[in-house]
Order: sequence, then C-alpha cells, then structure tokens
Amino acid sequence: MTAADPAPVRTRDTVPAAPGRRPMTVLVVSQALGGAGMAAGITVGALLAEDLLGSTGLAGLPAALYTGGAAVGAMTVGRVSQHRGRRPGLALGHGAAALGSVGVVAGAAAGWTALLLTALFVYGAGSVTGLLARYAGADLAPPERRGRATGTVLLATTLGAVAGPNLVGPTGAVAAAYGLPRLTGPFLLAAVAYTAACLVLLLWLRPDPMAVARARAAATGPAPPSDGGAAAKKAASVPGPGQARVATGPEETDTGTDTETDAGASRTPTGRPGRRRPSGVVTGATVTISAQLVMIAVMTMTPVHMAAHGHSTQAAGTVIALHVGAMFLPSRLSGSLVDRLGAPPVAVASGVVLLVAGVLAGLLPPQGFAGPAFALVLLGTGWNLALVSGSAMVTEAAPPATAAAVQGQVDVGMSLAGATGGMVSGLTVAGAGYPLLAVAGGVLAVAVIPAVALRGGFGRPLA
Repeated sequence: MTAADPAPVRTRDTVPAAPGRRPMTVLVVSQALGGAGMAAGITVGALLAEDLLGSTGLAGLPAALYTGGAAVGAMTVGRVSQHRGRRPGLALGHGAAALGSVGVVAGAAAGWTALLLTALFVYGAGSVTGLLARYAGADLAPPERRGRATGTVLLATTLGAVAGPNLVGPTGAVAAAYGLPRLTGPFLLAAVAYTAACLVLLLWLRPDPMAVARARAAATGPAPPSDGGAAAKKAASVPGPGQARVATGPEETDTGTDTETDAGASRTPTGRPGRRRPSGVVTGATVTISAQLVMIAVMTMTPVHMAAHGHSTQAAGTVIALHVGAMFLPSRLSGSLVDRLGAPPVAVASGVVLLVAGVLAGLLPPQGFAGPAFALVLLGTGWNLALVSGSAMVTEAAPPATAAAVQGQVDVGMSLAGATGGMVSGLTVAGAGYPLLAVAGGVLAVAVIPAVALRGGFGRPLA
C-alpha cells in the first residue's frame, strides 16, 4: 500500500460496486430516527437555557454549545469513518447524541447548570451525525446520481425532524408526569430516538457505504464523458503516468510528474480526467459554512422573539417544525437540480433565498403567526439549497484517499459557524433587536455565497 492509497475500511462484508437498496433503506430509517432527536435542541434549547440562566442574552448559548460540540463530533466521526467505515462512525455519533440527551434531562432536573451545558456540548457532538450521513448516501450512488442520493438521505431526516417540534406539548406532559421540567420532554424523545438510530446502523448497515464507493471506483475506472465530447478532447492533452503535465486551461496549470494510480482519484464525477481540485473543497465549504452561520443565527432567536410577542411555546414549536421541514423536504429537488444544472446555479439561488428570508423575518409584524412561519420556511429552503450544492462541490473535489476526513473537516467549519451564529445571535438581539439580526444575516448570505460559488468554477453538472 502506498501513501496515496485509501485507508482500508475494516469490514467482513462482501462489497459489491452496486449494493442494491438495503443500505440506502437503512440510512433512511436511521435518519428519520435521528431527525426526531435533532429537533429537540433546535426547538427548546434556547428556551431551556433562558429559564435556567435567567437571561435572554444567554439564550443563544445552547446553540453555541451544541454546534461547538458538533465541530468536535464532525472531526471525530470523519476520522472514524475514514479508517473504519461509515457504519461505526455514524453509530458512534448517534450514541454520543443519546448520551448527551440524557445528560440534558438530568442537568435540568437537578438545576445543575454545568451538567446541562456540558451535556448540550455532547448532544451537539452527536447530532452532527445526521448531516454527515449525506456523504454516506453519496457513497452508495454512481456519480450521476449523487445529488439525488444526498437529497434522499437529507429528506429522510424530515420524517422525524418535523414530528419532533410538534411533540413539544405531549413530551412535555410526559416529563411533567415524572416530575421533570416540561422543556426536557423533547430531550427524552431525543434519547430514545438516537439510541434506536445507533442500533439500526450497527445491526443492518451492510455493506459499508465507504467500502461500496471504493469498490465502485476500482471496478469502473474512468467514467465516459458527459459534456458533449469536451472531456474526450481534453483527454488527448492529459499525459499518462510518468509524463509531464501540460497546461491547457485554467483547470490544468501545474507541471511535473503524474503519479496518481487510484482510478477514483484521477478523475472527477464530470468524467473529466485530471486531479481533483482542492479549491472545490474550499468553495463548497464556504457555501455551506456561510449558510449555516446565517441559518443558525436567525433560527435560534426566533422562538425567543416570538415568545416576547405573546406566542406560546407550542406556536414557536410549530414554526420551527415548518422551518426544519423546509430544511430537508426540498432535498431531492435540490439534488436533482445539482445533478442537472451543476452546483453553482443552485448555490447562487440559495443566497438569494436566504436574503429574502432574512428581510421578511426582520420586517414582517411579529404578532402574527404567518409572518415568522413563512420567513423561517424560506430560511430553511435557502439553507437546503446551499447544503446540497456545497456538499456536491466537496464530494467532487475531495480525493477518495481522504474523502471522509475532508468531509468531516468541512462540517467542523459548519459547526464552528453555527456556534458563532448561536452565540452572536443572543447578544445581537439583546443589544440591537431581532430585526437587525435577521436582515444582516440575509445581506451576508447574498453577499458571500453567489460570489464564491461562481468563482469556484463548477459551471457544469456533476455528471
């Protein structure tokens, strides 16, 4: 094995290049369960902290903690997945989220702030698993279907994520019946849901998605061109092993010796021969990180903003349920658009949608229910478009030898951006108000995402 070879995935499975429907079905089930757990922190985390800490300015602290924990979780799950496969990596994340959920309940029940905040960090470290699973879906699909496969995994999250916020009332009643604070009810649900998701993956996710991706790369070799023959013309100018690389355009500017032998590393899903471009990882990461920063900042403080204008906890939970639905329901459509049009147009659209969402969230009257609900639906939709398009850029550009680790690092950036957004959001609302926070977030999104996406050079479909 050379230094460029992928780290082996430890598995006893027979690994086919076309694994059938079972692995994707298992991913879908685990995502549905994990989605129910993820919704707990989104819905009541800020309200729980506000009750325990007695400060609106610190209401964004839970979001900062569990998104900061998600940074650690993304790095850990990425590394475990790189060396041992997606199954143990994702299962580890769900197990950590279940443990964190139990800790949140215990800390709130005991009034122990340190335990509550620590548990929120652990909860966040595990909750990032639901997003990292999108790369497992891409592993199971051929290049021309990766966008839709990514969308399918994200869409499955909707089943639990939409139901979770709507169960704030019932789960609160269960918690109260056992003498626990009502706001811990969603975390009781999260503990059960994440445990079930962990067991589903450990027992039934076979063969491992990463092993499937590597088997497909080894079996298929270079993909046929799908850009009207442009790739075939370019192939004539690409040297073989041991020959000098000649610059023929902006994508091929280096010279030297080409020593890549891994089939998956020597081509991109567009069918174009050549090295995968590290700039594509940076471009995709910037798109997803910017959207995450804006979405977390606005979403975190929306329940607090609604409560300050007379809305009930259940009403805020319904708005968040609609928002979470919009975060994941368009995933199949977003993936299809990426497969057909390419990532940059979809990323540009995400920036525009996020701008409209921020302006509406900040300027519509907060006393009504429809205004916040519509704004949060648009916020979730813009985030989804950015996530799917940015992830497609990362998947195309990341070398197979280090793909899972690189993907984990990208999600570390997303998590740190979320932590920043969560912390800044509370301070901004306390000092300047929610409208300024929302409008500024939208302006930031439209200023950064389209410019970066178009400059990244991914102007064609991924297959």
